[in-house]
Amino acid sequence: MKEAIAPFKEAIEMIRDAGGEALRSCFQCGLCTASCPWNNVRTFMPHKKITESKFGLVDLGEEDWWLCSTCNACVSRCPRGVAITDVIRAVRNITSDSIPRAVPASLRSAVASLKSAGNPWGGARDERTNWARDLDIPSLSGETEVLYFSCCVPAYDPKMEKVARSACRILKETGARFAILGTKESCCGESVRKAGNYELFEKLATGNIDAFRESGVKRIVASSPHCYDTIKNEYPALGADVEVVHLTQYLARAMDEGTLTIRKPFPRKVVYHDPCYLGRHSDVYDEPRKVLSRIPGLTLMDEINARENSLCCGGGGARIWMETKKGERFSDILVEQAVELGAEVLATACPYCILNFRDSILTMGREDVLEVRDISEIVDEVI
Repeated sequence: MKEAIAPFKEAIEMIRDAGGEALRSCFQCGLCTASCPWNNVRTFMPHKKITESKFGLVDLGEEDWWLCSTCNACVSRCPRGVAITDVIRAVRNITSDSIPRAVPASLRSAVASLKSAGNPWGGARDERTNWARDLDIPSLSGETEVLYFSCCVPAYDPKMEKVARSACRILKETGARFAILGTKESCCGESVRKAGNYELFEKLATGNIDAFRESGVKRIVASSPHCYDTIKNEYPALGADVEVVHLTQYLARAMDEGTLTIRKPFPRKVVYHDPCYLGRHSDVYDEPRKVLSRIPGLTLMDEINARENSLCCGGGGARIWMETKKGERFSDILVEQAVELGAEVLATACPYCILNFRDSILTMGREDVLEVRDISEIVDEVI
């Protein structure tokens, strides 16, 4: 399918208007292409996409526009700081509006569920807090100091609900006066924004912001780096006035202040994976390691490429809702590396990473040698 925007001048203006103004600064050094994780498994040239955008030579039917996982490796290394992911998101926005059939089918399905139900699974709103059953989480009140934002993944995927349950048990252990939004909570909208659907993002975001205001809570703890980044950096432009911290930041602080005590050992070799939206996007590298390193018996290791050089799991940029061919999954590479390092547990702090890693372990037949755990699950086990 070959469909392009024309004339060229109009195409350039459309991309800029959709948030792709950054294309002006690119001078085609190619460092973005050298940094892109896709070139570990196939050929993908971000600098070519920027050039096409700069001259209005955009083929909206190309699959390549949907490959970007917004891992930020290219942006973090660009000598001019070009927001390459903004340009790609702008083209996705134009595609979604003008040629919706060019959007990957699995992503269209997730977006339809977000429109109708407020979550990518299409789950009923009154089932959003099923994960919190029997936890006796307090209702929102004037005494609530912290709002826990669970993320859609543990809320609707039964295999992932332990992440949210562990987080809440830990919050109770620290003595936090916390609550959840319950049925008022919707998807933070980060994936649909990365997919270029700004209108739906604003609808989801403003719904959550209204709920924040009604609750009167000024501090939020989020399990997902994607929720954390979106509420912190995107919501303020829509009127949000809240402080948001990632759960690992909260845990590290609680350990420092003495409100969280580790009581049991965890005698296992653990390799920690830096999620893109916690690491490169938010510069949170030390807190997760501080939490893990304070657990007795735990042997902590870094991946072969760690911190700012961490390899993306492949789930960002709405790719968690798109199909990735076998042989092209970054998570497969990371699982194999963890096994080679002799790790018994691959730990991380992002639900998208966990979904991808667990899928890779199953398809690669590694479930007998490597376990995937969220940091909250490990901490919950040892307090």
